[in-house]
Amino acid sequence: MTADRHGHRMSDTGAEAAAHYEQALDDLLFFRPEVVQSVRAALASSPNSAMGQAFGAYLGVLGTEEKDAAAAREVFVRFRSGRHEDDLTRRERMHLAAVTAWLDGDIHGAGRLLEDLTVAYPRDALALFAGHQIDFLTGNAPRLRDRVGGALGAWNKDDRHHGPLLSMYAFGLEESGHYERAEDAALAALARHPHDVWGIHAAAHTYEMRDRFTDGIRFLDARTDNWAAGTLLTVHTWWHYALYALERGDTARVLEIYDRAIHHDAAPGVAMQLLDAAALLWRLHLAQDDQSTRWARLADAWESRDDGAHYAFNDVHAVMAYVGAGRLAQAEQLVHDRQQWVAGAAPTVTNRAMTTDIGLPVCRALIAYGRQEWGRAMDLLLPVRHRLHTFGGSHAQRDAVQRTLVEAALRAGHTDLARTLLSERIQLRPLCPYNRSAQARLEEHLGNPPHAACARERVVAPASP
Repeated sequence: MTADRHGHRMSDTGAEAAAHYEQALDDLLFFRPEVVQSVRAALASSPNSAMGQAFGAYLGVLGTEEKDAAAAREVFVRFRSGRHEDDLTRRERMHLAAVTAWLDGDIHGAGRLLEDLTVAYPRDALALFAGHQIDFLTGNAPRLRDRVGGALGAWNKDDRHHGPLLSMYAFGLEESGHYERAEDAALAALARHPHDVWGIHAAAHTYEMRDRFTDGIRFLDARTDNWAAGTLLTVHTWWHYALYALERGDTARVLEIYDRAIHHDAAPGVAMQLLDAAALLWRLHLAQDDQSTRWARLADAWESRDDGAHYAFNDVHAVMAYVGAGRLAQAEQLVHDRQQWVAGAAPTVTNRAMTTDIGLPVCRALIAYGRQEWGRAMDLLLPVRHRLHTFGGSHAQRDAVQRTLVEAALRAGHTDLARTLLSERIQLRPLCPYNRSAQARLEEHLGNPPHAACARERVVAPASP
């Protein structure tokens, strides 16, 4: 029986397919688009390879694309129905169970199965990667950190894939608030593999969360050749770059990045990229920066997808686009459709709870904000603000929603709440220009010009990178 390079046996997998599988793992861990071709090559060589089939199914769900997941499920169900699994290894059966749970919508169940798999087989890179992405998609920061941290001790530091694991660990550290440790881990990974874009991504998050926007720009500028084209994270990394520029007050640069790299006529229209576009424009919307033309194109892109209920995090960003474009009827229709879906969805489907508990309240709040019903938007967001992580994404991504709550409180005249929210934010991120400028607006509303001037003085002035 063929085995991978860590000695894990692979049923019904020839030597050629095993080589393609190893290449696919390398492509996956370094976020190369070629991973799709590598998996197809493995399956073309050994169609009944359990690990090849599992890998292909994971690719169908990792992108949170409803149509891709449905296609992957059809292929995978056909594969499983046509074979006996008694001859598979325990590891392979665990992978098939995890894939089945994920394709059936039980993302949490898949994460638990992959956790058990990693405990038994800590050098299974595919299980680590898939589990890490589940922890990100479900907003589970402790697991995002510890799933990889618990396996790292079993890996030889000279192994080629130890670096990408460090990058994964760095992102988990960052989302758990260990920013300096996360930066160290990310830079250690990049010292081994400068093109490790997940390491670049993890480091970028640490600069964002510590308000080191100029350092973040310098960091990304120094590594442009390693991330700015040809990776699965290129658009998202440009989004981080645009966030830095936005905080430095360089709106022209933000829009240049948006038009050239984030959303344009040739953009593929995948959910992960469209939500980056919506999250960026929404921050401008909160600042009363009219981007109606860009909003219209983005709303068209969301509408053309004709998505069903699949991942609530995507739904929220679709609603941002509809509200930003002034298409409140479309936003209301999406909410209605999700309400109908929730009523019939099985309790084991993870997105059911995500939609009910977080997705629908946030979507309704965004619509209220678009109608200038500030108090209603505030009332909808306030009960969920400490639970937003449960519908996925990172702290940086979810901050668009947190800022919406701040703006709603300010505009509704709820000054006590606005003061509390801004105090919370300033204690965590004292150098964030948005926090200080919002505080200045609050003080002006309260009739305290000297305090407003003091807050504005604390806004870090834009500086050249």
